[in-house]
Amino acid sequence: MTVTRGSTRKRRRTPPPDWNLPILTDWGLKPAQQRLLVIIASVAGVLIAAVTLTAVVSALGSDAPDPHLRGASPVIGDLRPEKFEGWPSPKVFEPIADRAKDGKPFTAKELFAHKTLVGQRKLTLKLTEKTIDTDCVSALWGEKLVSQVSDAGCTQAARAGYTSADGRYLAQFTLLNLSDSKVAGELVESLKSLHRGGWVRPVMAFPPDAYTEGGAYALGHYVALVWLSRTDGAEPEAGDDFSNLALAVRAAEKPLYKRVVALTGTS
Repeated sequence: MTVTRGSTRKRRRTPPPDWNLPILTDWGLKPAQQRLLVIIASVAGVLIAAVTLTAVVSALGSDAPDPHLRGASPVIGDLRPEKFEGWPSPKVFEPIADRAKDGKPFTAKELFAHKTLVGQRKLTLKLTEKTIDTDCVSALWGEKLVSQVSDAGCTQAARAGYTSADGRYLAQFTLLNLSDSKVAGELVESLKSLHRGGWVRPVMAFPPDAYTEGGAYALGHYVALVWLSRTDGAEPEAGDDFSNLALAVRAAEKPLYKRVVALTGTS
């Protein structure tokens, strides 16, 4: 009988990788040093790829608008007044200093009843655009402005666009319905600097990069914003009277005087 001797065959180990890379050898690096360098380079590559991927994902996510700050971030090309002035509320509006006494929301019929506003020197403004928003945020841009107006309890934002009969001027009138005269006055005061980073959105086509002037007027618990420009966007010349233009468009405030009369019974 033939007996076959059992033999223990050792498994052949996988030969170590050849770390003798020509370019690294030319640099005078030994195989062990080459191996260490390759490992470090691989780890660094993984870290760089991870950081890049994180940045890309963050950038993609930032494109989604925050629904709670709609209108808060300025869009490239948003206009703001180069010249701005603000005025506190006159005493005549004390009867409507609080919305608790003047709680009836204004209507389009009330505010936009007059299709034509007349100023001095035969200046005539024709109503071309009109809108009333119950979400005041949609009528404004600028995070700080939107935040302050929201905190002021704004419930309505009316905007009207006018063009002069001679086609020379554009004027926009905006009326904000706030909670009381205190927050209205604070908003007007803030806008003296705040208008540089936030303003009302246009309802009419102002020329790109146009020169514009603006004003804010506290009127009891309301704030009126006036915005003026030439139709060609140029700076006013000697013959341009933006003061008269502002007075003409402020005729849109007449419904507020009627509210005072209705509450007090006096004219």
